Amino acid sequence: MSFGAASLPRGRRPVADSPCPCGSGSAFSGCCGPLLDGVAAPTAERLMRSRFTAFALGDAAHLLASWHPATRPDRLELDEDLRWERLDIDAAEGREDDVRATVAFRASWRERGTGARGVLAERSRFRRLDGRWLYIDGVINPA
Repeated sequence: MSFGAASLPRGRRPVADSPCPCGSGSAFSGCCGPLLDGVAAPTAERLMRSRFTAFALGDAAHLLASWHPATRPDRLELDEDLRWERLDIDAAEGREDDVRATVAFRASWRERGTGARGVLAERSRFRRLDGRWLYIDGVINPA
């Protein structure tokens, strides 16, 4: 299963002062927007939030750029029928100056055609390389 699109059509970005799709409560321009534009995430949790937003908006370029080269796929196809509606961070371990970190989260989804709903629960691993946090992999847990 992959992330799909949230409330906006694929390829569209939220207005700068609108709420960020990651659910942080911050405006897009002060939260995930700069990270999608290439600014390094200060923590693994912030990178996780930006990756959720990228999946929600269909930004495969950010997803690939934020994936560790040792585990990154050659290409990424996003599921057009999934709409990612909510991100809940359950735990984040690791500080800005650490090299490794983990983020446990739950991402709620809805399938466009059938209306089916579900939750993806994952514990993701991150590593800092050359001053940038990168996604390594994740273990899917029962929701």
